[in-house]
Amino acid sequence: MIIVGGSASMDLAKELASILECDYIQAATTSFPDGECYTRIDRESLDDDVVIVQTTFPDSKLVEMFLLQDAVRRLGARTITLVIPYFGYARQDRVFKPGEPESAKVMCQHLDMNCDRVITVDIHKEAILNYFNHPHKDIKAAAAIAEYFKAKGIDIVMSPDIGAAGRAKMVGDFMGLPYDHLNKTRLSGTEVRIAPAEADVKGKKVLIVDDMISTGGTIVAAAAALREAGAAGISVACTHGLFLNNSLERFTGASFDSVLSCNTLNSPVSHISVARLIADALREAKEGKW
Repeated sequence: MIIVGGSASMDLAKELASILECDYIQAATTSFPDGECYTRIDRESLDDDVVIVQTTFPDSKLVEMFLLQDAVRRLGARTITLVIPYFGYARQDRVFKPGEPESAKVMCQHLDMNCDRVITVDIHKEAILNYFNHPHKDIKAAAAIAEYFKAKGIDIVMSPDIGAAGRAKMVGDFMGLPYDHLNKTRLSGTEVRIAPAEADVKGKKVLIVDDMISTGGTIVAAAAALREAGAAGISVACTHGLFLNNSLERFTGASFDSVLSCNTLNSPVSHISVARLIADALREAKEGKW
């Protein structure tokens, strides 16, 4: 097996190759003066199973993935597995108005044209993967998050809303801890109350988990509600830390014990690695288990 690292996921790709004890190649990717992508794999041939590790966000990284797929195929790759730590366009899975594209479906169809297998991590809607004709698997980061926080003195795992309650349950089960979610109750046309659905968090250290943090507004509001309920400490963990518009600054001085993300996207706080989970999925694929 050969691991090829795209420019968006170099560190994760290197760690993955180290765990699997296989060859690693870093694609040489630059931009032409007009902004178009140029990438090259410095090998004469790739007569092996090839794994391309590349987050497809922003758009330039998606284009790079398309080019890497063609490059490894031309070099003779026996099979091509795409590891997409963060799948761009996964939130655009529905058409709301006439004239809109079904963007997630379009991206899956184009990526599917030149691969044999796909691995994603906590994709926004797992049903999107059914647009791939080739075998696909979505890795859940809950085990990696639980492992990182297991010795941090956490008392309860919380999701910021009921939609992410399943994630809080997974992390809580791995840690052997109770879990709950926050509810929003509209008190008036302008006033909303946010509070734990059932749990009493007074005096407890809470871990808030979510699949992604974009601007941080939801997490900041959740943390404020938990502090009002008497939480003794608040830590935050997400799979995908987008942190758009310098939103990491929103957490500065907000009395968080820690704010961390997985290394599906590169950021100053992406310290939770999903490499071992991906390595396990690749081993299972090699053994024909999926």
